[in-house]
Amino acid sequence: MGDTTKDAHCSRRDCRAPADWALVWNNPKLHTPDRRKVWVACDEHRDYLANFLNMRGFLRETVPMDEFEG
Repeated sequence: MGDTTKDAHCSRRDCRAPADWALVWNNPKLHTPDRRKVWVACDEHRDYLANFLNMRGFLRETVPMDEFEG
């Protein structure tokens, strides 16, 4: 994400709120173990998106945006 993290918006469909969280994940059926993908979430949608990823075994970590180094 580089310098665009301060302007990132929540990954939840139709949500345009600023992102407060980085949800780091990978799909082990498609990605190598070291590959990481990122969804970003506002406070309201953090649990929704994390639960979606976690139920599938994809969620690796949740990091506050101000600490995320992607």
